[in-house]
Amino acid sequence: MKPSTIEQILSDIHISPELKSIAEKAIRKERITPAEGTRLYEEGSLGFLGGLANYIRQQRHDDKTFFNRNFHVEPTNICVFDCKFCSYSRLLKQKEGSWELNETQILDIVRSYDGKPVTEVHIVGGVHPKMGLQYFAELVSKIKAIRPGIHVKAFTAVELEYMFRKAKVGVQEGLELLKAHGLDSLPGGGAEIFDEQVREQICADKCTSQEWLDIHETAHKLGIPSNATMLYGHIETYAHRIDHMNRLRELQDRTGGFNTFIPLKFRNKDNQMENIPEVSVVEDLKNYAVSRIFMDNFAHVKAYWPMIGQTTTQLALSFGVDDIDGTIDDTTKIYSMAGAEDQNPKLSTKQLVDLIKHAGRRPVERDTLYNVVTDYSDYVFAEEPA
Repeated sequence: MKPSTIEQILSDIHISPELKSIAEKAIRKERITPAEGTRLYEEGSLGFLGGLANYIRQQRHDDKTFFNRNFHVEPTNICVFDCKFCSYSRLLKQKEGSWELNETQILDIVRSYDGKPVTEVHIVGGVHPKMGLQYFAELVSKIKAIRPGIHVKAFTAVELEYMFRKAKVGVQEGLELLKAHGLDSLPGGGAEIFDEQVREQICADKCTSQEWLDIHETAHKLGIPSNATMLYGHIETYAHRIDHMNRLRELQDRTGGFNTFIPLKFRNKDNQMENIPEVSVVEDLKNYAVSRIFMDNFAHVKAYWPMIGQTTTQLALSFGVDDIDGTIDDTTKIYSMAGAEDQNPKLSTKQLVDLIKHAGRRPVERDTLYNVVTDYSDYVFAEEPA
């Protein structure tokens, strides 16, 4: 869905004056209020929201759609926390389905990419009581010794809060130590939903909303950029989503340190919230669209293709999304264990390029900070690249 002009969006006789006014504000690049954001969710049709979000996306990025060449390292899924929505983690006493990689195994994964043009390693996992701050600092340093040019994006705020607390160091001191050992940026995981009452029900024992925000704000002030996420489609309301995005938007106003916003869909397989049905693809697309309209100071909105599947990812490119993550190389289990469509998340560069082109968009390989590596718009592959 790609309306040729914005006038087509505003001329729909079925659009209320209130929604038309919100759209006109967005078109003028004026900030949408939280109340207006909630109204978009509650009253906006899919066509209206998609058209407006696509217009904003086109104004920012034209048809460019970004991806990177990356792989994940998940040191362990053993975790001291008990998040009700999580299908991935295992408590220390649980043996079935758990893993714990040692340092040699982790570094062997990194070495397996020797000679391959990956630009990023993404390191996240469970919060293991025996893997502390110094262990991970030295691990990052050894990864950089093997591959000096790779961007290390590692450790959610949940992991960091536990590391720092256990090591008895402050947030700034802990981040400075990790940065000195080679940490380049933070992923956005662990944000879930910031509303404290919802958080009490779904992840009561891990870091608070304010701790998550404080860790990212401190990282930004130290020159460590990060991503931001939101877990949607469980027990939260539209107002909770807007509150969550507004807190991120306010932090971005202060620091400008977020690279991208990533809505993450709740999947209900094999977790303590499996009685809650998953939301529809229509709701996924609506959520991407409102995110793009509301998050005016975020340059990028990402659809994480291993989570929603390749077809929905292609559709999302017409609902405000301009980034689809990376090649992954079947190195993450977080969403496959929760029932995602792609049980073996791995796409080659050519497959990602074809996926984007088949959606009528222009594929652009980026690095973690959105510097352009290669524009594949007119690229013809002589052979399948790594």
